[in-house]
Amino acid sequence: MLLIDCGNTRVKWRLADMDGRAVSEGFGKLDEPYLFAEMARQDKAILGVFASTVAPEPTQKALQDAIARITSQPVRFCWSEAVRAGLTNSYEHIEKMGADRWHAMLGAWADAGEGLVVIDAGSAVTVDYVSENGRHIGGYILPGLQMMQRSLHLDTARVGFEPNSELSSRPGMSTDQCVNHGLAWLNTALFERVMNDAKIYGLDRVYLTGGDGGRYLTLGCEALFRPGLVLDGLMVRARQEMS
Repeated sequence: MLLIDCGNTRVKWRLADMDGRAVSEGFGKLDEPYLFAEMARQDKAILGVFASTVAPEPTQKALQDAIARITSQPVRFCWSEAVRAGLTNSYEHIEKMGADRWHAMLGAWADAGEGLVVIDAGSAVTVDYVSENGRHIGGYILPGLQMMQRSLHLDTARVGFEPNSELSSRPGMSTDQCVNHGLAWLNTALFERVMNDAKIYGLDRVYLTGGDGGRYLTLGCEALFRPGLVLDGLMVRARQEMS
């Protein structure tokens, strides 16, 4: 099975056997010519292609074209659902929930089977709470680190600063530091709120995924870091649909 997580800025993929074990994995931008090159020799072994995406239709078409060059199997786009494997969606309009959020929760739920939190630190940050009986309690969506940097850089002309990867929540002593440390400070406050909510709702596990997940760890986010959590959830779905 070829599993694909197609986000706003990059694509992650995993080739898995029918038992769900990863054979190979990779990531990159969709326009990179060698993104799926490793799978070209696996074309006859690929039995199904499953994609979770929040990307617009032109990107979906580009993904289909890229996959068509390595296998004749069609891309099955997987969206959010009302229920799957004991996980229940709380949205009234299921289609409004991003597929990445749903599959990240599904991957965490399949791993934990108990109350949990999922933090997806991507272009936007999403936080989702799942009760001990598998019901989505609700969540939050807020700007990610890089999105906040771009917003300050573009929309505050008199606040000149250079975005950088320095992560510290101590008070800054220059405009560069004040901005970059301020963003780190905001996110440490987010972690505190998440941990407090986890206690209130009785949620025992916190999962972290997304492109900025590693940076969140350095800021003190206490969580199980699973970079491929969306693919884990997609694997649950693919195995059920192909069984």
